Amino acid sequence: MTAPPVRITHVGGPTALIEIGDWRLLTDPTFDPPGKRYFFGWGTMSKKLAGPAISVADLGRIDAVLLTHDHHDDNLDPAGRAMLPSVGTTITTVAGAKRLAGLKTVGLANWQTTRLEADGRETIEITATPCRHGPPGSKPIVGDVIGFSLRWEGQRHGVLWISGDTVLYDGVREVADRLDVGTAILHLGGVRFPVSGPLRYTMTAEEGVELSRLLSPETILPIHYEGWKHFRQGRDRAQPVFDAAPPAVRDHVRWLKIGEPTTLVV
Repeated sequence: MTAPPVRITHVGGPTALIEIGDWRLLTDPTFDPPGKRYFFGWGTMSKKLAGPAISVADLGRIDAVLLTHDHHDDNLDPAGRAMLPSVGTTITTVAGAKRLAGLKTVGLANWQTTRLEADGRETIEITATPCRHGPPGSKPIVGDVIGFSLRWEGQRHGVLWISGDTVLYDGVREVADRLDVGTAILHLGGVRFPVSGPLRYTMTAEEGVELSRLLSPETILPIHYEGWKHFRQGRDRAQPVFDAAPPAVRDHVRWLKIGEPTTLVV
């Protein structure tokens, strides 16, 4: 079977438009303008520093939203939340699907699978993968988060995997054991807050390199490193880390130009 064309556009922060043949998927919708402040609870807050490269009005049809979690505004801000009723399906955590009652949602626990199906289109199998959005023991505070594996017929290199907001821990390492990842979209940023000192809530570039060595993907796409004050490791600090990585990692990294579609062989 001929593989469908794949295009990915980094809209900003965690938000990416993924076009697989005729399917149009969106990750973690964040479309608020810059300057807004957000409070995440437990004394944590942040400010948005950059707006989206594409507005909701210019986005076009969205068949499904892949929402790693719904309860933090830097992954689903008010403008992103307002667009959810207009999309086909929102796939998220089990808890998130309950909070988004009234919308067409699918809630997935780790390693559960759902499918996107439509006449004349490739069937996409979507599997939830583990995340831990902070240090050990932080789940009661930070809540449930998932990543997503996307599989369809004709993939040349393996599944397309979206890490979600997570640190590097055994649950994420399990992805390398259970999946053949061809394209890895990594949420970086090394998120920290003054109130919790050195504790981190997303991967650093160093962890991204370590994880990439385990996954051995054909393509590595860093996102989630700019646009908010609590992102502590932007591209200016992350790219040199990947540039210094072994060729098995370094030669497979592609930095998406925000707002411009990139065509991939997946």
